[in-house]
Amino acid sequence: QVQLQESGPGRVKPSQTISLACLVSGDSITTKAYYWSWIRQPPGKGLEWMGAIGYSGSTYYNPAHVSRTSISRDTSWNHFNLQLTSVTSEDTAVYYCARGLWVEGEADFGSWGQGSLVTVSS
Repeated sequence: QVQLQESGPGRVKPSQTISLACLVSGDSITTKAYYWSWIRQPPGKGLEWMGAIGYSGSTYYNPAHVSRTSISRDTSWNHFNLQLTSVTSEDTAVYYCARGLWVEGEADFGSWGQGSLVTVSS
C-alpha cells in the first residue's frame, strides 16, 4: 500500500521560500501511469492544485502560480519536492502531496499524505 508523508518547516517568513518534501513508500515514483501532485488548502478555502511531476519526470504547474513554483524529485530516495518562492500570508495553507491518475481529462487522486500546515508570518 502506497504511503505519502509531507516534510518541511511549519513556518516561513514573507518573501522567503516554502520548501517541502513528500516521502513516498510502497510504490516507486517512477511507476508508469501515475503522477505525483502537490495540493494545498488555505484556511477556510477549497483545495488548490499546485502542480505535479509525472513518472517520467515531466512537470506540470497551475498557471496561477507557475512563475513561483518548482517541483522536482530524487528517485534514489523516492521523494518529490515543492518549492514556492516569494511567499505572502496568502500562501498559508495545509499542503498535501498525493498520487493520482489522469483519466479522460480529469484527475483522480487515490492516495494522499496527511498534510502539513505551513504558516507564512514574520
